[in-house]
Amino acid sequence: MNPIRPARAEDAVRAAEILVFCYRLNFYPIFRDDDFYFRELTVPNVAQRLAVAGFPENTLVYDDGAVKGFVTLDGEEIRKLFVEPCLWNGRIGSLLLEAAVSQGGRRLWALEKNAGAIRFYERHGFVLTGRRKPEEDTDEMLAEMARGE
Repeated sequence: MNPIRPARAEDAVRAAEILVFCYRLNFYPIFRDDDFYFRELTVPNVAQRLAVAGFPENTLVYDDGAVKGFVTLDGEEIRKLFVEPCLWNGRIGSLLLEAAVSQGGRRLWALEKNAGAIRFYERHGFVLTGRRKPEEDTDEMLAEMARGE
């Protein structure tokens, strides 16, 4: 059975939980913003924002009896790819990325300081394009990556 399926509305809280913990692990050490990461970035707040943003549209989840990760597409752009942190390195992210690519995902933006994410995407055929843009409301930069064919 394929564990990748389209997201459903009832997946929003679980997706929010995964997103919150991934953000704290990956980005808090870079940004060190207690107000954002521990007051604003809560599961209820993120679940509500996901619902307002149209979740579950254009989102796939990895569900083998429990939702363990998700990926969101916006046309050819892969917008979010997050996996339950205790399950990293278990192929869930790879399977979600492959599913996104099979649905037309060809490019994404990664935080330049997130070297682990950049290496992950490079292992899956993405290359840095040289295009950069600032991360909203920060001094950090995002690097564009595109699927090399």
